[in-house]
Amino acid sequence: MISIVDDDKPGRIALSSLVRSMGYESSLFSCAEDFLASAERGMTDCLITDFQMPGMTGLDLQGKLVSDGQNIPIIFITAYPEESVRNRATAAGAVSFLSKPFDGQVIIDCIEQIFSRD
Repeated sequence: MISIVDDDKPGRIALSSLVRSMGYESSLFSCAEDFLASAERGMTDCLITDFQMPGMTGLDLQGKLVSDGQNIPIIFITAYPEESVRNRATAAGAVSFLSKPFDGQVIIDCIEQIFSRD
């Protein structure tokens, strides 16, 4: 299952459509806190998350998952690509850090890379 965490509803829906077109199930969340409280958290094979969100940021979410011992492959998406944030996310294990707007094929390639490791 691929979980998508993004406060932008149209973005969540578009990503979900893309993920489903690849044959994967998706779960959608408008904030990191909702994802962390969900049952889907334990069933997530890949996480696509926005970086900049109200409340907990994507980087905070990554830190919480790592501290809880959950090593979920994460693809970050952001409209605010800062090199220092990118470096922190990738140092903590993020698979990719993409700037909005991004080409759908780039997300497809990232997802395929994640699932080809299994």
